[in-house]
Amino acid sequence: MSLLPDPSTALGARVARDLSERMIGWITSVDRAGTPQPAPVWFLWHEDRVLFYSQPSAKRLERIKANPRASFHLNDEGLAHQLTLFTGTLAQAADVPPAAEHPDFLKKYEDLAIRSFGSVQRFSDLFNVAFVFTPEKARMH
Repeated sequence: MSLLPDPSTALGARVARDLSERMIGWITSVDRAGTPQPAPVWFLWHEDRVLFYSQPSAKRLERIKANPRASFHLNDEGLAHQLTLFTGTLAQAADVPPAAEHPDFLKKYEDLAIRSFGSVQRFSDLFNVAFVFTPEKARMH
């Protein structure tokens, strides 16, 4: 069952558009001391989950192993009071292709990867650990 509002409503249409079109989302994991650690990620919303890629040296890998609880949110883009926030769990995803071979990821991020890293393959080589965030609760308005 989807946590998203009905896409035929104004809120549902906006949330669906934002999850599809926004380039940056924020994953927040929690360190051993209980301090939230937000990090921007390039993401795909697919089958009611968030997919993103991480560098293997990222500290979030240790945090996620210790505590998979996390949140994902989108900035409101300066449009006060347009909130999209999910809480749920993070897990490493062995069953997804690398970024350079993921057609939906390429469609969304190919130009940005080339501008930022010189090539999609370079991004894929650097960010080669795939994660999925599975939302359990949502807040939107």
